[in-house]
Amino acid sequence: MRRTRIARAAAVTAVLTALTATGCGGGSTSGGSNDNPEELTYWASNQGTSIEHDEEVLRPQLERFTEETGIEVNLEVVPWDSLLDRILTATTSGDGPDVLNIGNTWSASLQATGALLPFDEETFEAIGGSDRFVPSALAATGAEGQDPTAVPLYSLAYGLYYNKQLFAEAGIEEPPATWEELVEVGEQLTDGDTYGLAVEGASIPENVHHAFVFGQQHGADFFDAEGNPTFDTPEAVAAIKQYVDFLAADGIVAPGNAEYAQNQSVSDFATGKAAMLLWQAAGTSLENQGMTPDDYGVAPVPFQAEPPAGGEAINSMVAGINIAVFENTDNRDGALDFVEFMTSDETQRALNAEYGSIPPVAAAQESEEFATEELTVLRETLAQSAAPMPQVPEESQFETLVGTAMAQLFADAAGGQEITEDAVRDRLTAAQQQMQG
Repeated sequence: MRRTRIARAAAVTAVLTALTATGCGGGSTSGGSNDNPEELTYWASNQGTSIEHDEEVLRPQLERFTEETGIEVNLEVVPWDSLLDRILTATTSGDGPDVLNIGNTWSASLQATGALLPFDEETFEAIGGSDRFVPSALAATGAEGQDPTAVPLYSLAYGLYYNKQLFAEAGIEEPPATWEELVEVGEQLTDGDTYGLAVEGASIPENVHHAFVFGQQHGADFFDAEGNPTFDTPEAVAAIKQYVDFLAADGIVAPGNAEYAQNQSVSDFATGKAAMLLWQAAGTSLENQGMTPDDYGVAPVPFQAEPPAGGEAINSMVAGINIAVFENTDNRDGALDFVEFMTSDETQRALNAEYGSIPPVAAAQESEEFATEELTVLRETLAQSAAPMPQVPEESQFETLVGTAMAQLFADAAGGQEITEDAVRDRLTAAQQQMQG
C-alpha cells in the first residue's frame, strides 16, 4: 500500500485513537497490499461464530472470484475488538489491505480520514450502479452530500424477540407494540428466575444503538446541524432514562444484566431466563443455543404510545457491515472487481444466508432464504422505519462516550441507586464535555 494522504488521515485519526472498536459485529500483522495485479489483501470482519467459521464461509466465494478473475485473495478475518484500531493504524501508516470491511456506523468517521476510495458515479458504475442497493443501507455509507467511501455488504436491523411458550403460559396473545405495553407485559413475565427483558448493560455498542433509537423517538439527534454534540438535551435525557429504567424503575431486567457485554442476554433469552430480547438478527445465535424458530417470535421494536413533539417513527438504527477500498491501493481495478463480486446477487445471497443477515442489494433479497418470519420483519424494518446513526466524523466518539455513560448508569441502577433525570443529565453532560474537550 503506497503511503499517501497520511497527514490528512492522521489529523482525523488523532481524534479517534483513544476509542475502542464499537461497530456493528484478524490474521497476520503484516497484511499490506502490494503492486501485484494478480493479488489482493482483504480484511473481513468477524461475522460468524468464530474466525474459523468465517474462513469456512468465505473461502469458497473467494475461490470462485479467483476462478473468474485470476486474482488471488489474501484473506484476514479481523476480530471486532481490534478491527477499528487496525483500520486507524492503516489510515495513518498507509500499510493496510486493498479491500476491507467496516462497521457501517464508522462510515463518516473513516470517510473523514481521506484514506478510503470515494464511490462517485463512475466508481459506482464500475460495481454495477448505486441503484442496486437498498436506500436505507446506502444512507449509512458516509456523510450526506459527499460521495460515500464504502458500500453496503451485510444489513441488519433490530427486532423484538419473544418466547412463545412463556407468552402462552402468561396468557399473552400478542407481542407489545409500544414501550408502555412492553413494560406491562414484562412485569407479567418477571417471576422468580425469569425476567421480562434481557439487555447488555455494559455493552457500549448495544447501549448507544438503543440511545439512538430512543433518542429518535423522543426527538433527540445528539448532534446539531453544525455537527456540535447535544448529548444532554431534555429529549436525550428522557430517551436514555426510559431505556435504563427497564432495570432501574420498571424491574423487568435482572440487575446482573448491568454487567453483560458479551451476548449474555442472548443466552438468557435462549435458556428461558428472559422472555424478550431486543437484538439484530438473533436467529442463528439462538439456534446455536438450542432454540428453533418455532420457539420464538419476532416483532418490530416498539414505539412510544404517545410520541412526544419532534419524535420520529424510528425503531432501529441501520445496522450492518460496509465494504471499502483503500484509495492508495496499487490494484484499484482488481479491488473494484472484488467489491462488484462481493455485492453481486449470487454472492450476496450466499453470504447473507450463511450469516443470517439481510442482503443490502435489493434483487438478492428476492429469495426464499430471506422470507422467514424473522428476516421479513427485519427487512421491512430496514426499508421502512430504520435510520442511519449520525453521519458525522465524531460518530465513533459519540458511541464510546454515550455508550459508556449508559453503562455507568446501568451499574448505578444495579447497585441500588435511584436513576433520576439529574443523574442521567450529569452523565451525559460529562460525556459532552469530554467530546468538546
